[in-house]
Amino acid sequence: MTEQRRKETLETSETLPFIEEPFAISDKAEKSVAENETEGADDGKDTYCGFWIFKGPSMQRLATEQMYVILYGLAGCVMAMTFAYFNATITTLEKRYKIPTKVSGIISVGNDISTMLTAAMLGYYAGHRHRPRWMGIGFLTMVAFCLLTSSLHFLYGAGEDALKLTREFGQVNETLATQERDKKLCQPTAGGCVQEELGQWVPQAFLFAAQLISGVGQALFYTLGIAYMDDNASKSRTPAMLSMSTFLRMLGPVIGYSLAALCLRLYIEPTLEPLIGRDDPRWLGAWWLGWLVLAGMTLVSAILLFMFPKELPSSRKRRLQLKQTERRQSLPLNERSFGDMMQTVRKLTKNKVYVYNTMASILYFFGYMAYWIFTPKYIETQYRQSAAMATMATGTVALGFSAAGVLISGYAISKYKPSARAMAAWNAIVDFVTVAGILCYVAIGCEGSDRLNSLTTLSTGNSCSASCHCDYVHYAPVCSPDNITFISACHAGCSKRTQDALGRTIYTGCLCLGSTSLPPEAESQFAVDGTCPVDCFNEFLIFVAVMCFLKLVGASSKSTNLLIALRCMPPEQKTFALGLGSMVAALLSFIPSPVFFGWLIDNYCLVWGKTCSNKGNCWLYDTKSLRYALNLSAAFFILLGGFLNIAVWYHVKDLKIFDDEESAKDSLKDTEVEMKTIDSSPQEN
Repeated sequence: MTEQRRKETLETSETLPFIEEPFAISDKAEKSVAENETEGADDGKDTYCGFWIFKGPSMQRLATEQMYVILYGLAGCVMAMTFAYFNATITTLEKRYKIPTKVSGIISVGNDISTMLTAAMLGYYAGHRHRPRWMGIGFLTMVAFCLLTSSLHFLYGAGEDALKLTREFGQVNETLATQERDKKLCQPTAGGCVQEELGQWVPQAFLFAAQLISGVGQALFYTLGIAYMDDNASKSRTPAMLSMSTFLRMLGPVIGYSLAALCLRLYIEPTLEPLIGRDDPRWLGAWWLGWLVLAGMTLVSAILLFMFPKELPSSRKRRLQLKQTERRQSLPLNERSFGDMMQTVRKLTKNKVYVYNTMASILYFFGYMAYWIFTPKYIETQYRQSAAMATMATGTVALGFSAAGVLISGYAISKYKPSARAMAAWNAIVDFVTVAGILCYVAIGCEGSDRLNSLTTLSTGNSCSASCHCDYVHYAPVCSPDNITFISACHAGCSKRTQDALGRTIYTGCLCLGSTSLPPEAESQFAVDGTCPVDCFNEFLIFVAVMCFLKLVGASSKSTNLLIALRCMPPEQKTFALGLGSMVAALLSFIPSPVFFGWLIDNYCLVWGKTCSNKGNCWLYDTKSLRYALNLSAAFFILLGGFLNIAVWYHVKDLKIFDDEESAKDSLKDTEVEMKTIDSSPQEN
């Protein structure tokens, strides 16, 4: 009777939220308490797979470290696909809704704003709840993000500008189609500017709101997911698990960019026949189509995350074999307060390795963010490639090298187990190599593309284009025999329109082509519809080669950087520290960087898609000046990050990445414990 009462007393003590150190119980009683904690208090339900009707004994064999790595990596792949798809279609969105690059940069940081506001708080309070289910909730917000973004097309349609460039437009209203074509010509009797469709602020606000929603899911997934992986695996396995999950996640941008390239090859209204080719800068692809595919894939990922247990069976067995010190060191959820959180913040600010490593990452992200978001746009403007080709090169080709870099680094870390100093040194070397590669970008220019910045933008006072009535007419470029592109036939001084035997539109009587060898009054002064052909393919291939090399080298530092971040803090601070780091990175890097580089790109715009009084998207840039300004600015920030990584190298001399006592025997014991747990799992939940 006395023994039974003592057991009941111990079980009751486990229901208390916290046991002070002076009242610590004996080792034997502590072991009994630990068993009750997982087997008596919750009956081991924290290690059960599934939820609702999606559960059963057959699922219990899936509650393994390997299965979580695969699931986490694939879910991260889907999330990365959504952000890559947005970056790949951003130039199409700018053209469709007349959005300046600076504004599109602000839109793209919406997810980082919400990540900044929620990451630390969610990491602190949700870090000790059912983390996989919280990650599933985050993925449901990603589903909403995909559906909200695609719904713009169904609300606003393809747009009048896109419909005017289809064959069906002329068949429906030939008179209106003729008027539209005549707007490109010089009309001495007309007065005033021709009003174009105004840029709409509602779609811009809609896109920004969708990005805000996605940031909550991003914060939950990355903050909780990495901590869950590290807590449920032995330290010797963590590098390989991180590398494998990172590799799977990095397939996301590859697939996302490929999906974008496929969708952008279709016209924005696939049922209509366009009159222009994909190489024409006015081409608008079916940007909205991929979001429907991504919404379905994200929903499936959310359901799979919901099925994972709160704690892996193998992790529970390891925890029971160790002393139950974590229970005393970490406050339970119902005793957590804002003051405790601020005390943890103060502790982290005194951790020099954590601070320097975080700041080095922030500077690297600030500089490299320009390429993550604007690389397709950079390729389109610098090397005159189509949107589909730009997204394919950025995603499928370049990111494949990123995935290879992650796998190679993960294998090297797992096999050779380098010290913390070696890892920090490698991070610094990667930063300096990246700076050298970016300086190569400056030298990889295309003369034909740079020559387009001499495009004639004559003022209204010039007799040649005075009948255009304003500086900014509808952008409809034409090419002269001297391979000079003009904004429109009107700016080339053309007064007539005809068609040749191939069906191409030819503008004649073009008085502004004074650079040709023929006299201005000659009838042969003509211009062909569309921009002049520019051959930048060789330069484009060189750029892609350098980009692939930088992707390979840069990806090799992802695992080393994350391992230093995970090991430089106590286990009980891990989830919150990751959330705090995400918040600070969003505040200082992810949010201001796209806005800054968007503003920088807009500063070198030559031709704005304007109405008489409103600015829309940019159609043509001063490519040479833009190339220098963009790349040198990015290199400067990454260089500063490299110097901070040297500071990390100095302070991590005593940091231990791997446990010395872990051996092959421990790994076999973990496997044996895991198999016993699966065999002893209850048949029903």
